[in-house]
Amino acid sequence: MIETSQSNSASWVFFVKISFGIAIAAMGAGILFGPADLLVKGYLGISSLFLVSTTITLSKTMRDEHENQRIYNKISEAKTQQLIKEYGE
Repeated sequence: MIETSQSNSASWVFFVKISFGIAIAAMGAGILFGPADLLVKGYLGISSLFLVSTTITLSKTMRDEHENQRIYNKISEAKTQQLIKEYGE
């Protein structure tokens, strides 16, 4: 079995990081310069930070679940191949 591994290019990783930074800066500028009281701006800032942290947690959890499923499928396939090899002879 040929093992393939997909890897992101350095330019894609750079693009993703820059996009994330620009989005965070734009959100911060919108909150900071928006026409609202300090209490409302604080609430929006805390809510935005919570949203960013939960998004990162969600994406990490989904990646971990995907990796776990891949490992389970590889183990299952290896067991199947072993059974075919044993009973095929």
